[in-house]
Amino acid sequence: MRTSSFLRLRRGLSAIIVFAALVVLAGCATGSASYEPGTYIGVGKGHGGDLKVAVTVSERAILKIEVLAAGETAVLGDSAFEELSRRVIAANSADVDVVAGASESSEGFLAAVRGALAAAGFKGGARGAKVAVRAPAKAYDVIVVGSGGAGLSAANAAAAAGAKVAVFEKMGVIGGNTLRATGGINAAGTKRQIAVGISDSPELFYKDTMKGGYDKNDPALVRVLAERSASSVEWLESMGGDLSDVGRLAGASVNRAHRPQGGGKVGPEIVKTLAGAAQKESRIVTFTDARVTALSMDKRGAVSGVAVAMGGREYKVAAKAVVLATGGFGANNEMAASYIPGLKGFATTNQPGATGDGIKLAEAVGAALVDMKEIQTHPTYAPGKEMITEAVRGNGAILVNKSGRRFCNELSTRDVVSAAILAQEGKSAYLVFDDSVRKSLKAIEDYVKMGIVLEASSPAELAGKIGATPEALTATINRYNGFVDAKTDADFARADLPRALAVGPYYAIEVTPAIHHTMGGVKIDTATRVISAKGEPIPGLFAAGEVTGGVHGGNRLGGNALADIVTFGRIAGTNAASYIGR
Repeated sequence: MRTSSFLRLRRGLSAIIVFAALVVLAGCATGSASYEPGTYIGVGKGHGGDLKVAVTVSERAILKIEVLAAGETAVLGDSAFEELSRRVIAANSADVDVVAGASESSEGFLAAVRGALAAAGFKGGARGAKVAVRAPAKAYDVIVVGSGGAGLSAANAAAAAGAKVAVFEKMGVIGGNTLRATGGINAAGTKRQIAVGISDSPELFYKDTMKGGYDKNDPALVRVLAERSASSVEWLESMGGDLSDVGRLAGASVNRAHRPQGGGKVGPEIVKTLAGAAQKESRIVTFTDARVTALSMDKRGAVSGVAVAMGGREYKVAAKAVVLATGGFGANNEMAASYIPGLKGFATTNQPGATGDGIKLAEAVGAALVDMKEIQTHPTYAPGKEMITEAVRGNGAILVNKSGRRFCNELSTRDVVSAAILAQEGKSAYLVFDDSVRKSLKAIEDYVKMGIVLEASSPAELAGKIGATPEALTATINRYNGFVDAKTDADFARADLPRALAVGPYYAIEVTPAIHHTMGGVKIDTATRVISAKGEPIPGLFAAGEVTGGVHGGNRLGGNALADIVTFGRIAGTNAASYIGR
């Protein structure tokens, strides 16, 4: 466990991260290890495919570790690799704990290091010294709990207003669920939309969001989301973020989902951008493996700091304002099932840290909760592997059942599509697309590398791989292509028909619904102040992102979560700083 500096962020798969003499040790490395001096290569299997590392050793010590190739999510992999390298070098052994929140990447990395050390003649495995834990200061102006998009937005905004900020992240890596976001960040009336002739407005964004949430949303919060969405995208771009590609996600009337060029994964790009800005900001310090266990209150009923567990100790840290940005509870099946029993045993698309901690912290000091039974499933989750971005459907893929037939409008809201899939044989379906869709969206390449994409030269051949008859799948694709030509879907009224599926090879990914987003949470007002059960703001307590409720109502539209976390994260950070007089 350690204080995390924000990381150098990898733009490609060949980034090299070197750690050597900068490691802080709590003691001396074990003296039992011995190696043949030199540099050795090791290979392991990570979440995104093969990991290759180069490990340089002296006769008695591991000197440095270089990541030569990796298919892991940018930022998540880099964060885990940095921390693991520090641990391995400190212990002089690959027998160290995995990084919380990145277990699969960690295991692949450590397997690669073990392979390199075996090649160097190492046969030991004893633990040695560990990286020292740096204690937090006794007080900060603002404490942000959570380091996903909402937390990082809040931290940057508060620091820009002059506040000294501490970010406490309970997992071993920064980024939270934002790192898993792939589709896009919705915004209306942006320069990117105008440049390609898209006519959009905050009013249309508002109407789409209210309709998608079945009018259960808090209208005032949705107004803020819609009206400030364009400035959120421009803010990210001003920091160097690439949001130049504009596509459409389910529930939107027009193309408003902004993402990296070529349809790359948007979440890692947002985390990279916000973390890069924070790295340059001297007023921000970030701690990982730091779990906030309670909010402190003064005699006036105002928040005065937090209790945080780090390195086997608990620290009391004072602050004049606290921002909760801990995310939702999609990875806490017990909690989800307590509100909707039918979700018991469901898989989740969430990172393991999304367990509702911030909701519990706020409730313990009297906060009101709203919409807790509004829990969304994502319809396209590759079982046991990965959420498949909605952009695959947005760019032209269709959904077929095991008989090879379409059964719904692929761009209906997530709850509708999820229910339709669960009604099919085996409670699963297949995303089917051609090479033109693959070439239109960079995110698909990650799924190919993960080995979850079936490939065939023709629809007839693909049918055999999904268990359908060649005639059925071929007829389905031909019928759909006819709808594209006619610009009308006579079967399911799909409004957006971007391309025919007529360019081989053809592909399929098996998918099933999984818990994706919890729309309910802490009640806030438009200033992101947390509202108590008595209907009054709790002084000094702010919240943003999925920890809150009210923004999305009964169903969240794809692309709105990122708009939510950045927009309200900025507001929370700015208002927290203003509250303390900065």
